[in-house]
Amino acid sequence: MPRKSKRKASAPAVKSSDVDPAPPGKALLRKMGRIDCLYDLYANQSIGLIDPEGIEALCSDVGVGHTDVRILMLAWKMKAERQGYFSKDEWRTGLTALNVNSLDKLKKALPALEKEVMKPSNFVDFYAYAFQYCLTEEKQRFVDVETFCQLLNLVLGSKFPAQVDSITEYLKLQSDYQMLSMDQWMNFYRFCCDISFPDLQQYDPLESWAVIVDNFVEWLRKKQS
Repeated sequence: MPRKSKRKASAPAVKSSDVDPAPPGKALLRKMGRIDCLYDLYANQSIGLIDPEGIEALCSDVGVGHTDVRILMLAWKMKAERQGYFSKDEWRTGLTALNVNSLDKLKKALPALEKEVMKPSNFVDFYAYAFQYCLTEEKQRFVDVETFCQLLNLVLGSKFPAQVDSITEYLKLQSDYQMLSMDQWMNFYRFCCDISFPDLQQYDPLESWAVIVDNFVEWLRKKQS
């Protein structure tokens, strides 16, 4: 009868895939803690929000003006709902998406954010958001002409300068509309994207343009003749 070996069987090799990965909780908590600490630097503690004064302080610290379009882009990234205010959840959403947790990283992230927004697939969403963000009252659907023109300059001025100059000139001269809607806002963007300027060759008044755009084209053609 053969003798049994007294040697102990060697333990099977442990593969790295068999080991549970270290829980990411601590690293995530540290990251969120730094994001929250940064939030607390600018938040108005009495209301628990970053208010307009806090946003101005933030702008100063990252080296941009408080009316700079990149601040509107940051609000878009945060999915901020109320103009001039950032909640802690919105702040976390934005800074986590940008992968930043310090003021220096936020400052360095702004150029990349601007490039992201300017991609055609993102810009139309940002453009629509910009108008929605300006609706400061509950159930508000319109903005006044002056606000509309300022926003158009801010959002489209660098992309379509000649068109925006003409549109804002017309809007300030016309007297048919004192308040303007999201639909009119989106129509002017469509006009800038689709119609050659200043010859207007592709413009067909039989297409479904907002009346104010038809009126603008009629005014512009008279001005050019």
